[in-house]
Formats: sequence, structure tokens, C-alpha cells
Amino acid sequence: MSMPPPIVDFQRASKRYGEGPLIIDDLTLTASPGDFISLIGPSGCGKSTVLKLISGLSILTTGTLKVNGLAPEQAARELAYVFQEPTLLPWLTVGKNIELLMQLDHSAPAERTKIRQRVLSLVRLDGLAGRYPRQLSGGQKMRVSIARALSRSPRILLLDEPFGALDEMTRDHLNEELLAIRQQEAWTAFFVTHSVTEAVFLSNRIVIMAAGPGRIHEEISVNFPYPRTAETRHSPAFQELVARVSRVLRSVEEVLP
Repeated sequence: MSMPPPIVDFQRASKRYGEGPLIIDDLTLTASPGDFISLIGPSGCGKSTVLKLISGLSILTTGTLKVNGLAPEQAARELAYVFQEPTLLPWLTVGKNIELLMQLDHSAPAERTKIRQRVLSLVRLDGLAGRYPRQLSGGQKMRVSIARALSRSPRILLLDEPFGALDEMTRDHLNEELLAIRQQEAWTAFFVTHSVTEAVFLSNRIVIMAAGPGRIHEEISVNFPYPRTAETRHSPAFQELVARVSRVLRSVEEVLP
């Protein structure tokens, strides 16, 4: 049986801004439908830039990039972006924040209501559509941000350290909920994180990047079956893989330019 074509395909890609130094150099990376790829590495290695390139917010300097077989700017409708901060509009209710992308897409009001209810249920915020962001906890705000992204039914979800500002317990819960949503929605994910434990828990592939310029240092497969639960983190195999990824990451950080 033939393999499906990659949904994201970087070939010999590089990026620099103006006459500045290379941010990313010679990046060759493909993602198959359903992959959950975590990007991890020292600050300045270009992790967030990879997401910006996929989304079309930034353009390659050299090399090629195809997203679902198209140039990134042509594939924008296929993906959604979750940023480090929830970026909710404080004067809009939860429901109206979630409907914002759908309004920009000129969706009918009845369709917006239907989708809003569905994604609120996915992120376990039923009944909170009428609240304002100031009435929510940090974890709830991030759930709303994820729900807004899911309102577009994306094939690709880009997540740039979405849980980095949360406490460890809240982060662990949201990691589990994110995977539960993925079981239902089946998108491909690119996830930027500084947490090795988070990367191992979520991913089937971990791409460890080096800096100066940003490049792939090593890729590590994660073969624990889905669905993963809180018990997954306590298994010896999980702890061993966390230690292995941590060792590689430390070796990259020790040779920073």
C-alpha cells in the first residue's frame, strides 16, 4: 500500500530576514497526516520560525515548502495557529471570541452557533459561552484559544508553547485533553515547547533543533501507543525516553555559538 503524500514538506529550506544572519539553514522535514511533531531546542534555534513558515506568516529565503501540496499562502484555510498567549479580545464573550474566525470566513450565524457549541464541548467549557476572558482562569483562556482554532476544522494545528505559562498540574491536564481532542479531530500537529516531558507525552516524533543557524540536530521517535494517560508518565520506558531526549538537548545547548 502506497504511503500518503506528506502534508508538510520542507526541502533544503533556509530563512533569513533582510541582510541578517540565517535563522534556519538547510531544513528538510516532512510530516505525514496524523503526525504530532514537537520542536524542541535552545532559544533562537528557529522553532517558532518553522511554524510561521508553515502558516505563510513568513516566507522562505531558499528551498521549497509545500503544505498539503500547495504553497503555504494558498493552504491557509487548511491550518490554525495557537499562540503562546490566548490572544482573546477582552470586550467579547467566550462565544464571540470563538466565532471570530468564522465571522471572517463569512459563515452563516446558525452554522457559527453549531460549531461554537461543538468546539466548546470538545474543550470542556460547555456553559461558559457568555463569560468574558477576565472571568476565566489561565487554563480556561487557553482552552478558548484552542476552541477558536478548532472552529475552522483544520487539517494542521500549529501550537507555539501554548501551555508554557501554566502551572505543571494544569499543563499536564491540558496535555491529556489535547490528545483526547486529537483522537476525535485527527489533525496533524506541530508543537513548540521547552518541556522535554511535554514533548515526549504528546508526540510521535520529536525534532531537536540546534542554533546558529537553526537546523535539525536529531529526530527521535516516540512509540508509546495512543491514547496516553497520566499513568503513561509514570512508566519506566517514559522516564527513560525523557532522560534520553534531555541528554541530547543538553549536548546541543553545550555547543551554542
